[in-house]
This record gives sequence, structure tokens and C-alpha cells, in this order.
Amino acid sequence: MRVADGSIEVRRRGRCGPTLVFVHYWGGSAGTWDAVVERLPADRDTVRFDQRGWGSSRALPGPHRLDQLADDLIDIVKGLGLDTFVLVGHSMGGKVSLLAAARRPAGLAGLALLAPAPPEPPATVTTEYRYSLSHAYDSAQSVGQALDHALTATPLSGAVRSAVVRDSLNSDEAARLEWPMRGIAADVTDAVRAVDVPVLVLAGEHDQVEPPHVLQRHLLPSVPQARFDIVPDSGHLLPLEAPAEVATALEGFTTGL
Repeated sequence: MRVADGSIEVRRRGRCGPTLVFVHYWGGSAGTWDAVVERLPADRDTVRFDQRGWGSSRALPGPHRLDQLADDLIDIVKGLGLDTFVLVGHSMGGKVSLLAAARRPAGLAGLALLAPAPPEPPATVTTEYRYSLSHAYDSAQSVGQALDHALTATPLSGAVRSAVVRDSLNSDEAARLEWPMRGIAADVTDAVRAVDVPVLVLAGEHDQVEPPHVLQRHLLPSVPQARFDIVPDSGHLLPLEAPAEVATALEGFTTGL
């Protein structure tokens, strides 16, 4: 699919809309959503891709700013000619999806946010925190430490854990640094207030990255129409820790639009 300065490989399955367009987290990939997609109805139309600077899109040039990632998302939606679609964004992908939804693209029916980075950064996003975060994916060992001590509340299977480590290390350096050094701290509250579609927010009960109380304070005021649900016993990596619960919530939200 054509985007600025190149193309992005898109994985698509099913033809029954509305189409779910998945946008992965910082360190993720199209594969982050595999377990969720497998648990959706077989005919549900789904779209997955590696964001600019990650995985198969690693060679795409910068900038890797949030606005550029939102541009890519809009280009993919338009390029596929989707009549009706729901954006599904996780963590950084949630903030990207919020910015894309704020542009009110034709055909947008809803927005589902999984442990999203809020539009208004909380006070905990200090310079020191951002610097520390920028080193989370320096090596397989550091990714493992992030998984064990910050990202998950339930252990991942060996194969899934290995895939997460591989994805986290498979990035362009500029893309890897853009989010912790700038994107996470960007206040996009004013833009997000333009979102005018139904919104579902899923928070992990034990998420240490974007805890439920942080989302309630720093996200929900900007999207007062949102439905807010907490996924029990889960951490930040909802698509990997609770794929069945996520799939059920997405299907219910989508069919109810």
C-alpha cells in the first residue's frame, strides 16, 4: 500500500465489515494482533501492518512523528477503499489512532483503544522516565526485563515471548527513539477533542504503563463519549495477554455500531 516515500505491506483477512484496522504498540508489529484476529469470526474483515520504522516497514524513511504515523494510517485506509471501518490502536498505536480519528476520515465508524497512551501525558512522563524508556529495547536482555517488570502481568508463552523480543529489536533507530523522546510527551488533547465517533477503551487491571486511573484522568475527559472497561488480571500487552477478551470486546463493539 502506497504511503509517503514508499509502501507498507498490509495483511488482510475476511470481507465482512466494518473492517477492523489494527495499529500496534511501540515495539510491536502486525503479528502482535495474530491471537486476537484468530479469535474473531473468520469472515470479519481485518487489516494489520507494521508501522513506519518497524518490522517490514523498517526501511521507510522518517520522520517517525505521530502525525506521520497518522498520515500512513489514513493513506492505508484510503488506499484500501474501506467503506466502513473501526480503528483499533494499542498503546502508542492508540495515540496514533486518536490523531487519525480526529481528522474524521470518511467511513470511520468507531475507535477502539487498548491501553492507549493518553493524549495528555501524565506527570510521570518526566525527562528521566523518557530517557530510561528509550533504552528498553537496547538488547534482548533489556526487552526481557521490560516484559517481566513493566509490560506484562501474566507470563507469555515461550513462542509469544520470543516474537515480542524479536519485534522489539526490529526497528530503525530513529523510530525506536522517536516515541520515548518525543511522541509519548506530546500533548494532543486539542486535536483529540474533534473525535466524534463511538469509542471503546480497554484498560489492563494491572497495567503499570497506562494504569486505569491514568486513563480515567488523562484520556476520558477528551473523549466523553467513550465506554471504559477494565480487563481483569492483565497488564499492558492486552492483545497478547488477553486475546480472547479483546476479541470478544471488539466484536461486541463493532456489531453494535
